[in-house]
Amino acid sequence: MRTRQIIVVILFVLLGIGLIIFFISRDSDTPQEAIETANLGPERKVLGLSVEKRDIESYRYSNGETRLLFIGGIHGGYEWNSVVLAYQFMDYLETNPTVVPENITVTVIPSLNPDGVYKVIGKEGRFTSTDVPKDKSSAPGRFNANTVDLNRNFDCKWQPESKWRDNIVSAGIKPFSEPEALVLKNFVLEYKPTAIVFWHSQSGAVYASKCEDGILPETINIMNVYARASGYPAVESFDAYQTSGDAEGWLASIGIPTITVELKTHETIEFEENLAGIKALFEYYKQPSISNEEKIILNKNKSLTFVS
Repeated sequence: MRTRQIIVVILFVLLGIGLIIFFISRDSDTPQEAIETANLGPERKVLGLSVEKRDIESYRYSNGETRLLFIGGIHGGYEWNSVVLAYQFMDYLETNPTVVPENITVTVIPSLNPDGVYKVIGKEGRFTSTDVPKDKSSAPGRFNANTVDLNRNFDCKWQPESKWRDNIVSAGIKPFSEPEALVLKNFVLEYKPTAIVFWHSQSGAVYASKCEDGILPETINIMNVYARASGYPAVESFDAYQTSGDAEGWLASIGIPTITVELKTHETIEFEENLAGIKALFEYYKQPSISNEEKIILNKNKSLTFVS
């Protein structure tokens, strides 16, 4: 009888210890998970592969309903500084996550033409300005591995040949024939960005986008917002030479406001100017009181007016 009582006591003690361990473990797990979630960096995603099977990556920050997309390097190593600018912007977001308003999601595609980057830089993955060869022509890096100008391979007034300055360039065998262009098309149609910013060089201006139906009113708005904050001039139409099949024009044709920010040279990063432009876009899109019919634009006197 005494032995049975001892066994029962031992069982109750073991059960009690087990319950204590269970509740302590459950209470400690929740905050640890929350801490780990809060410390997560950007969400990296491989959107697809280039002609030479290099990853085309996107990095997503925050999770708001308004979706802003920033794209560098469509002209590869020829405009390598647009890729470095995208990387520096990503670094800034990682160290300053609260700069992104709660209602905004930021996605960055730092290098849309990684094969073109590799032609010039000769290095896989991320690079800096110090990795750029000093005695090597960057012009071949403008094109992908099929020698196609990717910014002539989109479905806006597409032609099999297009122009780059005084040069005739290949635009592919049809719209979206190149895997890099198709990657962007598929991502945009799935992700449905609110607005898009492309980084290029070297015209030193902010350009609107248009296709057959002209410039979207919202494109004018964000062009002016970015230009005023960054100090670049705002230009509604690129008219240095005739182009066709550009990504920005295709995006305009499907109703997505898109601007092109051209850095001043092929070597400078101009981070502070572009950060000011980006922050101005954040302010513009976080304003809850402004409807689609009353978007802010900047008039010639640089004062705020409304379109109703």
